Amino acid sequence: MILSILLDASIGLIVYTYLLFPLILLVRALVRPRPFEQRDAEPLVTLVIAAHNEARSIGAKLDNTMSLDYPPEQMETIVASDGSDDGTNEIVGGYADRVRLLSLPRNGKASALNAAIAEANGQIIVFSDANSIFARDAVRALVRPFADARVGGVAGNQRYRSVKDREDGNAAGEQAYWSFDRLLKIAESRAGNAISATGAIYAIRRSLVGAVPEGVTDDFAISSSVIAQGYRLVFAPDAVAYESPAGSGRAEFRRKVRIITRGLRGVLIRRELLNPFQHGFYALQLFSHKVLRRLMVIPLLVLASMTGTLWSRGGLFRLAAASQAVFYLLAGAGLAFEGSRLARSRFLAAPAYFVMVNAASLVAIWNIVRGRRIDRWDSQRPSGGGDRRR
Repeated sequence: MILSILLDASIGLIVYTYLLFPLILLVRALVRPRPFEQRDAEPLVTLVIAAHNEARSIGAKLDNTMSLDYPPEQMETIVASDGSDDGTNEIVGGYADRVRLLSLPRNGKASALNAAIAEANGQIIVFSDANSIFARDAVRALVRPFADARVGGVAGNQRYRSVKDREDGNAAGEQAYWSFDRLLKIAESRAGNAISATGAIYAIRRSLVGAVPEGVTDDFAISSSVIAQGYRLVFAPDAVAYESPAGSGRAEFRRKVRIITRGLRGVLIRRELLNPFQHGFYALQLFSHKVLRRLMVIPLLVLASMTGTLWSRGGLFRLAAASQAVFYLLAGAGLAFEGSRLARSRFLAAPAYFVMVNAASLVAIWNIVRGRRIDRWDSQRPSGGGDRRR
C-alpha cells in the first residue's frame, strides 16, 4: 500500500512538473494576458560586468559594448574584477576612456556586484556575463518596457551560438532545454511575471536594486527582488545576448552543481515569494519551476527503482516502464559517446543532458541538506564565461 502511494505520488509530481504546469502557463497567458507599455527611450544606463579571470572573453565583450546602438553619453560600463590575476585587469585598462575598472580582492561574485552597484549612476542597471555578446540593439530593447511604471525589471533573451562544428552533446542538450524554457518565459511574462532573469542579459531599475546576498544565484536574487517589492519582471525576447553553449565532462557537471546549489539557496532566501496569499500565481510559478523541477530527481529515482511494480499494473503502465527504459538507455549512450558526432544527435543529447542535470540536482540537494554554501565561482565556459542560472 505504501509503495503504491509512493509510486502514484512520484508519477503525479513528474507529470505535473514537466507537462501540466507548462500547459497551465500557456493557457493562462492566452486567457488572462497582462500587456505592458513599451516605448523607445534613452535613459542613463549602467552596464555591470562581474569578472574573475576572464582574459579570454573580456576584450570581445568590451568591443561588443562599444559597438552597441545606444548613445555613449547615456551608458556607463563598470567591470568589477573579483581578484583576477590572468591579465583581465590589464585588458580592461585599455578601454579606460569608456570603461571603469573596479579592481577588487577575491571575495566572490556577490561582493563584486555590490561594489559595482554602489558605483552605478544609471537609472537602469544592465547586468551581463563577461562572455555574453549583445545584439546591437539589445540595450534599446531592454529599456523599452520601463516606459511602464509597473515594470521594475526586464529579463533578456539568452541564445546560443551555433554548435555545428563542435563535438559537444552537452551543448546540443542545453540548447534544446533553453528553447523550451524560452517559450515558458514568454508565457510567464505575458500573464504577469517572468520567474527570474538569466545572468547573460537583464535590466533592473536602479532604485529597486538592493544588496546581493552571498551564496546564491545573483540573477535570481536581484531580479526576483523586483517582484518582492511589488513591481513586474517581464521578458523582452528581442533583447538578445549570445553565448557559447555548455562545455562537457566533469567541469560542466560541477558547474551545474554550483548553479543548482546556489539557486536552491536563493529560493530559501526569497521564500516569502512562495506565499500565494501575497504573490498569487507567481508563488505557484516559483514553486513549480524553481523548487519542484530541481527536486524532480527524487521522484524520478523512485519511479526508476519501482519499474517492476509499474510493469505489473497492466498495459499502459508497461508502456510507461518500457519508455522509461528506452529513455535511460539513450541517455546512457549519449553520456558514453560524449565528444562524438553521434552524441550531438538530439535523440541522445537531450536525454543525456536531462540525466546529467538531475544528477547534479541530487548533489546540490545534498549540499543544501548539509549546509554547504558555494560563494565563489570560476570561469569554466568554453569562452571564459561565468555561471548561468536555472
